[in-house]
Amino acid sequence: MPKFFYIAKDKFGEKVNGTEEGISQDEIASRLQARDLLVITITSEEKSVLSSAPDLAKRVFKRNRITNDDRVLFCRQLATLLGAGITILKSVQVIKEQVPSKSFYDALGDLQKRMEAGETFHSAMSKHPKVFSEMWVNLAESGEASGNLGMVLDRLASYLERSAAFKKKIISALAYPSILAFAGTGAILILNVKIIPTFTQLFKQFNLTLPFLTQIIVVISNITTKYFGWLIGCLIVGYFFLQKVLKTKQGRMVFERFLLSLPVFGEFFRVLAVERFTSEMTTLSESGVPILYSLEIVERSVGNLILGEIIKKIKEGVREGKTLSEPLQKSGFFDPMAIQLIGIGEEIGELSNMFKRLNSFYRDYIDTFLTRFTAMFEPLMLIFMGAVIGLMVLGIFLPIFQLAQIK
Repeated sequence: MPKFFYIAKDKFGEKVNGTEEGISQDEIASRLQARDLLVITITSEEKSVLSSAPDLAKRVFKRNRITNDDRVLFCRQLATLLGAGITILKSVQVIKEQVPSKSFYDALGDLQKRMEAGETFHSAMSKHPKVFSEMWVNLAESGEASGNLGMVLDRLASYLERSAAFKKKIISALAYPSILAFAGTGAILILNVKIIPTFTQLFKQFNLTLPFLTQIIVVISNITTKYFGWLIGCLIVGYFFLQKVLKTKQGRMVFERFLLSLPVFGEFFRVLAVERFTSEMTTLSESGVPILYSLEIVERSVGNLILGEIIKKIKEGVREGKTLSEPLQKSGFFDPMAIQLIGIGEEIGELSNMFKRLNSFYRDYIDTFLTRFTAMFEPLMLIFMGAVIGLMVLGIFLPIFQLAQIK
């Protein structure tokens, strides 16, 4: 009967290893789980379970980069396999053979090697910060410590799926207005660069005194045509300069303050940041992560430096013994309803449910805002573009009317 080497953890979190004889890896896993051990890895003494993996040279990958969909699918598959009683190492190996990304394949392969060497799942993930965020690592650590890794990953998968669907909804809502704006701008540029200069040359042949509107349009067309290359160059340089500035903390803070100060849209960007905060806090609190630890994770992953600084102050206040609602109120970033619901959640011990309710409310707010914005933007954009193009066409035809009156 073959022998298998195993690494596991007992209920106190202590690492346990040894050898067992059995028919298969699954049989050994069942025995260890019956002894209240959390299985980390099981390998044959004669041959590693990884040796049966297909040759990398024969793999055909669809791409090199790792997408959010890859991460979501990995988390969901891993939660499902762990829930079915499959060991963490074998689960990662099975999923690795199906991933379409070369980079993700390499990262999961490294995870396997590290876990075979005795590292915990969360520790192995922490070596790949570009693939797995701090939220992933800390939730995995919480799940391993409590022995509920499958359940925690299931909640993380649900959070990732909700976030991905929400992001796609926002992108879809903004796609049509963006296309409309792009098409309108393109039409105006074509008129300025191609059509108006042709008519300008025609008008010069007749020595006409151009109407004031036509003169303005001709001047704008001349400037656009003469400095078109410079204009495009400045836009490209400005874009890369802005990207560089936004990579600095000070530049990012200035940009975020500008977004939050915008009329109408400032409130939308604030709610968007609070929605992510409540979404992450919901997932962390439901997974049993302590409030201070949750705030520390969200501070670094919320994606908004201004809110991150506020969360840092909130965390310090909670550490001093204050309730969560007190520093929230002082920040001025959260509306009274959120502060009251969080305060009630603390009092009755239902903080995760209150975060969940708030997250649902803010998502509905964002959905409504985007729906109204899209509905209003289309007619306004059409009216604006129609007015601009109409004035340009009128400016072209006014001299033609003058020519028609010459006898």
